[in-house]
Amino acid sequence: MITFEPGKCGGKPCIRRMRITVFDVLDYLAGGMTVEEILEDFPYLTREDIRAACAFVSEFGQEQWKKRDTRAS
Repeated sequence: MITFEPGKCGGKPCIRRMRITVFDVLDYLAGGMTVEEILEDFPYLTREDIRAACAFVSEFGQEQWKKRDTRAS
């Protein structure tokens, strides 16, 4: 579950109200960490949390692309 709280992590999207952002998870993946390594380093995260972070960013990216496409027309 992805949550937003204005007073936590600058209002960035977080994993299950924790102080780990969606972008933290994506940065770890982009930096070459495997899902297993992330889960070992952050035992309070689940595979579903990592999937949710990826899905959130995918959806967000698609929406931003659609907005950009609309403005270009």
